[in-house]
Amino acid sequence: MATRVLLTALLLAFLLVATPFTARVARADSEEDAAAAEVVEGADLGIVGDDTQVSSDGPLSPAPGVETVVVFPKNAGKIVLAGEETELLVGLQNEGESTLNVVAVHSTLHLPFDHNMYGQNLTVQNFFNASVPVSVQATFPYKFVVSKFLQPGAYDLVGYIVYEIDQHPYQNVFYNGTIEVVEAGGLLSVESVFLITLGTALLGLFGLWAYGQVQQLSKKTKKAPKVELGTGTTDANIDEWLEGTSFVQRSKSKKADLKLALQSS
Repeated sequence: MATRVLLTALLLAFLLVATPFTARVARADSEEDAAAAEVVEGADLGIVGDDTQVSSDGPLSPAPGVETVVVFPKNAGKIVLAGEETELLVGLQNEGESTLNVVAVHSTLHLPFDHNMYGQNLTVQNFFNASVPVSVQATFPYKFVVSKFLQPGAYDLVGYIVYEIDQHPYQNVFYNGTIEVVEAGGLLSVESVFLITLGTALLGLFGLWAYGQVQQLSKKTKKAPKVELGTGTTDANIDEWLEGTSFVQRSKSKKADLKLALQSS
């Protein structure tokens, strides 16, 4: 029973450790090698507040032939420190028919189980004179800060890049995935405390199981009490078994002859 409980606890611990990291690591390597691009020269940056909205008459759609990709530099796990600046690179490739002008990059933070619930509207970063000719790739840096009051945990980040072609606005979603928000400078997160507690409990269960096994082994190896057999009983049984045989008769005659010899001497 103890072995079965221990195996179940170990499997649960493995699942808890493995689940939070599986989704984040799956796309890490391919994204960092995907977009090596030219940074647009002469592009001026302008950073607007978190609550500023990108102007448009309605939802924007992507233009044909325009592809985007994102890279988290030296951050394959997509770990974001609350209250500190995080940078990512947005790669854009223009395979359309006209030159495009990048207007802005912005993003929003959502609860992972419901995108209708906003965690935070992040920085809107404007660009000026940022044109991308046909058949050219360009990279645009984007920096944002997650509120230090945001509860640590997994969130969905949705990033947008807005651009114009012939004065008509378009928008591409360059990222729609999970990031991990952690406390800046915190030695232990809630998840770490939980895992440490779980590990301690597993060690305690293992210790109890090992102690029980040692106790059972020591009981089995105790020596059984010795049983002594009396020689007198054995000899009597042998005499009874040999009674009436020629061996007994010869023994009695030899004893009688020996007595006569001793008396005559």
